[in-house]
Amino acid sequence: MRVVRFAPAAAHAPTLVVFLPGRASDPADFGTERFPALAKEAGLAVDMIAVDAHLGHYLKRTLNVRLKVDIIDPARAAGYKDIWLVGISMGGLGALLYAREHPDDVNGLVLLAPFLGDRAVIDEIGAAGRLSMWKPQEPLPASDYQRMIWLFLKDALRPGAAGPDIWLGFGTEDAFARANGLLGRELPPERVFTAPGGHRWETWRGLWRRMLERGMLPTLGELRKVPAADTDKAPRRRSNA
Repeated sequence: MRVVRFAPAAAHAPTLVVFLPGRASDPADFGTERFPALAKEAGLAVDMIAVDAHLGHYLKRTLNVRLKVDIIDPARAAGYKDIWLVGISMGGLGALLYAREHPDDVNGLVLLAPFLGDRAVIDEIGAAGRLSMWKPQEPLPASDYQRMIWLFLKDALRPGAAGPDIWLGFGTEDAFARANGLLGRELPPERVFTAPGGHRWETWRGLWRRMLERGMLPTLGELRKVPAADTDKAPRRRSNA
């Protein structure tokens, strides 16, 4: 899997951020759209890469294997303690697909206007009232990845469940706004961000900036509180805004 690496924000950063592009985007677009620059300006103590998780990986169902073998496992071997997936549109779906299969591999998910299913699935979940009340007909066929994603979310978001932190952002004029809103009402309000705008980089960039300002990821100041020799012993930070 091709990787675009951005300049590290701090020496010995314990956290790696992995950007997953949308269907019509290239991993280098995250740099062009200033996602790493905004993180650096916010003082984040993270390293950042973008991966070429293109449509072919989804169609051939190789996304999870390639992410694990090419990206996640090598990152853990290199000493990263926390790994966050930041996915836009199709990339948001990819982040959820990976977290569903490997929930212990990632500490957090940032979903920007994620694709969460076709209209029939969204209507079904909306009609249930709350995700906890939704009960799809089971067993689900192996091809029904959309309902499997929502079942994963239903389990991951139940009270007391252990799992990655989930942050969500979307534009109010986005074609996926209704589906994203169904997910947003299940998340803590401080982890849900909306803004006027549609399915475009301008909207996502503004949402990303606001998430950074909320303290979503560790800053360089937080990292410096731990003696340099002990950075590998720093406790895993869970976002609680």
